[in-house]
Amino acid sequence: MEGQAKIGGRVRSREEEHDSRSGSDVHGGSADDRDGADKPPTKKRYHRHTPQQIQELEALFKECPHPDEKQRLELSRRLCLETRQVKFWFQNRRTQMKTQLERHENSILSQENDKLRAENMSIREAMRSPICPNCGGKAIIGDISLEEQHLRIENARLKDDVERMCMLVSKFLGRPISSIPDSCSGLELAIGGNGFTNLTSTLPLSPPDFLTPLVTMPSSTKSILPERSMYLELAFAAMDELVKMTQMGEPLWVRSPKGNREIINYEEYARNFTPCIGRKPNGFVSEASREIGVVIINGMDLVETLMDSIKWTEMFPCIVARSSTSDIISSGVGGTINGTLQMMHAELQVLSPLVPVREVNFIRFCKQLADGLWAVVDISIDAIHQTSGGAPLYRSCRRLPSGCVIQDMPNGYSKVTWVEHAEYDESIIHTLYRPLIGGGSGFGANRWIATLQRQTDSLAILMSTNLPTAITTGGRRSLLKLAQRMTRNFCAGVCASTLYKWNKLRPENVSDDDVVRIMTRKSLDDPGEPPGIVLSAATSVWLPASPQRLFDFLRNEHLRSEWDILSNGGPVHEIARITKGHDHRNSVSLLRANALNSSQSSMLILQETCADASGSVVVYAPVDIPAMQSVMDGGDSSYVSLLPSGFAIVAGPQDQADSGSHSPRGSLLTVAFQILVNSLPTARLSLESIETVDNLISCTVEKITAAL
Repeated sequence: MEGQAKIGGRVRSREEEHDSRSGSDVHGGSADDRDGADKPPTKKRYHRHTPQQIQELEALFKECPHPDEKQRLELSRRLCLETRQVKFWFQNRRTQMKTQLERHENSILSQENDKLRAENMSIREAMRSPICPNCGGKAIIGDISLEEQHLRIENARLKDDVERMCMLVSKFLGRPISSIPDSCSGLELAIGGNGFTNLTSTLPLSPPDFLTPLVTMPSSTKSILPERSMYLELAFAAMDELVKMTQMGEPLWVRSPKGNREIINYEEYARNFTPCIGRKPNGFVSEASREIGVVIINGMDLVETLMDSIKWTEMFPCIVARSSTSDIISSGVGGTINGTLQMMHAELQVLSPLVPVREVNFIRFCKQLADGLWAVVDISIDAIHQTSGGAPLYRSCRRLPSGCVIQDMPNGYSKVTWVEHAEYDESIIHTLYRPLIGGGSGFGANRWIATLQRQTDSLAILMSTNLPTAITTGGRRSLLKLAQRMTRNFCAGVCASTLYKWNKLRPENVSDDDVVRIMTRKSLDDPGEPPGIVLSAATSVWLPASPQRLFDFLRNEHLRSEWDILSNGGPVHEIARITKGHDHRNSVSLLRANALNSSQSSMLILQETCADASGSVVVYAPVDIPAMQSVMDGGDSSYVSLLPSGFAIVAGPQDQADSGSHSPRGSLLTVAFQILVNSLPTARLSLESIETVDNLISCTVEKITAAL
């Protein structure tokens, strides 16, 4: 097994070897020793970790079993170790912890299995020769005690459960497996009897992860057994539906009348599919779309990104506000990612204060369909979770089978077929955005594919060593990391996700019909933000200009003085630029704003621009000049304080068209500012500050409208 070595007829973990010998540095014999045939080979000597080093390593391991590169570097400096020694120590320590846990779990499984086997054998003996409890003679079936009858019924039920789980495992593996033979106990799973012989190694025999509750049946797990089984059945049903939906064409999928994207024909869907999670809740509307695209990423790498909540959030920063994995229901087959089933929570967003964040609880299931062909499916689990009254616990949105089928292509490319299918409460969405969301432009498949293509293209370019830029490799990495944090914080301020604890304000002079949303929060201990009270103001408006024209206007530094009040009306020049893809519109820039008045000092502005088929974003923030000089030299960007502002642009709905405009659809523009209104976290927010920010955002919209 990985992380173990067989020594002297017993299993010994790498961590035991690591502690007893060294971490990494090996010193072999000299050249003369190796050349001398009459001399025995010199034993390899290892440096032992000191007790102080082990204590420091253990202390960090308790807090963070998976330290990042920065933490490992800091630890290696403090302990006078090489970074690879620290890295290997943590790898071995995690392996040792996993091994100990598996041994403990297998010991419990073995004890429970033995107990159940003994009970089952006693029941069989009692059934072969029943004895009358009154006279002691041979009894007929009607004379068996009520307790023994209950045991017989329970045993038959457990056998049925095992048979049913064997059928699920057969479907899971894609091949049939033999059921439990009659000669064995009804609860005994031996090697070869469960189809998982490749999972057994030097550890004691243990059943597959998702069979464990059926095998052990301790009192503490009986209550979760039905729910766990339901997750498995739901995952298989969702996977079947997703694969069929990616393969079927017309009449299931038709072209939308107001665009070139594929939307679903619900009459055909009802004829071909049975809802996996029950009927649509009252008041909900449906939205489904499909998109096919080619991306610059290996299929296996993309699957691993989707199954990791952190990587998934980083790959789709403007769509996934926050995500987490709450439980691993199945860890895969044979130590691979194939068959992984996990429970997740996510907050999905459209960059507008008029569209609430979608909070979804769902399970994500990954399966390898064939060599080089993978599928990852999501489905909400709200129907399984119930309120105290027994009714389903529905949120404002639930995901029907959604996800993607990934097919490997030559040269590291992949063909991705993405399906998004959701039911949601339309009443909580502003009327300006309802046509956009209902048509699939907000949370639809085209936005996921467009973002994935842009992000993978960016990664491919940034990994190239032939970038035409004067910035050093370390400076480029630090600058991109700072821009990533800036864009993530901007999205959180627009959509009010729980990434930060925003408090919505409703002052008396702002009516409920006002589309400007103002929020506030306290910034205390984050080194990447100035301490004090932060105010966020965001609004969305329709403008009679094409998205491309609007985007080009906002990212043009020569036209910035026409709308940017904070630049003091002076000229703006680009002093550094990193292109993030083949599309020159995707880039990170450092701008210098020179004030017209000599009494005012110039300032630096960090700006990121992103554009794809689903929309575009311009995000910027004033930054400190000395701090940015450190970043450009490759320094740590996490201590650079910034508050982002910016714009998000999407094509407007068809019914907002103005017959006299050059663009019949126009654009939906979201404008958002984050401003420090008081440097004291304990201070109270004044109404004057709210009015100032409200005027700032209104003035900016007016200037943009006038300029266009």
